[in-house]
Amino acid sequence: MERSSAAQLLIAIVPICGIVMSAVVVFFYLLWNHRRKVLLIKAGQFQKGDFDLLAFSLLAGLLLSSVGLGLTILLGLMIGRSYGLLGGIIPLTTGVGLLAYYVIKRGDRRS
Repeated sequence: MERSSAAQLLIAIVPICGIVMSAVVVFFYLLWNHRRKVLLIKAGQFQKGDFDLLAFSLLAGLLLSSVGLGLTILLGLMIGRSYGLLGGIIPLTTGVGLLAYYVIKRGDRRS
């Protein structure tokens, strides 16, 4: 069963529109957040927020490792050894790297 050319056009345009619209939203968020910070600095009311890099690396490492492990197992069973397996290996290794960073930095704090 062949798809009509109109259906093929819609299938091609919908993801492009989604990517463009999300890029516009991210752009305006960054622009307005920057302007807000500039105005707060000029008014003398800006307070730098605290960002806990260790907690972030632990959370992101656990999430990426678990998702990457699941994808690696699933893709390995479904398609075998091919380049498609990188869809699971890349987040898995990124998550393991973040967890290794967490373990190393946590050890530095104790000393």
